[in-house]
Amino acid sequence: MVDTQHGKADDTRVVIKKYANRRLYNTASSSYVTLDHLSEMVKQGVDFVVYDAKTGEEITRTVLTQIIFEEEGRDGQNLLPIQFLRQLIGFYGNSMQAFLPSYLELSLATFAEQQERLRTQFSALPIGTGMGAYDETIRQNLAMFDRAMKMFSPFSYAARGDEAAPATKPDAPPAASDETLNVLKKQMEEMQAQIEKLAKR
Repeated sequence: MVDTQHGKADDTRVVIKKYANRRLYNTASSSYVTLDHLSEMVKQGVDFVVYDAKTGEEITRTVLTQIIFEEEGRDGQNLLPIQFLRQLIGFYGNSMQAFLPSYLELSLATFAEQQERLRTQFSALPIGTGMGAYDETIRQNLAMFDRAMKMFSPFSYAARGDEAAPATKPDAPPAASDETLNVLKKQMEEMQAQIEKLAKR
């Protein structure tokens, strides 16, 4: 439900209305905004919800996807590797599709938490302190992020499933999703242990 007087949803999110001419209207500030404005709002932590002005349908996901498309189209702004995009597309309609969103949220939340922790550590360094003392921490963080991205490999195998099964073993059962989840759980536990170790430094 939307409080039209204050231009915010019941959960205090800013309401943005999208009109047929593709113009976006911020009901909180009573002004038209662009995708760039919404991008800045996201970076500033401002939560908003977007509705189609004509139908009332929530289209937040579509608008956020448009923002990503715009950012990816700018020189030097490419954030999503091509292989990642290929894998992501491959999961649409896949049996693991329902699990993937939560996994991606957890991975990004973990990465963001570690990034903030590093920022706090660097800001606490005395003026003139060299970066050498943190070289190992940085290296470990990069290695941890690399492992996190490689954790997509179990999904890849699950996505291929039948194609990867050897023709000489027709009686072999397909890889169970529980097994895949166990592998991911173990890897996430290792990742969490690494984060806790870094936090104690």
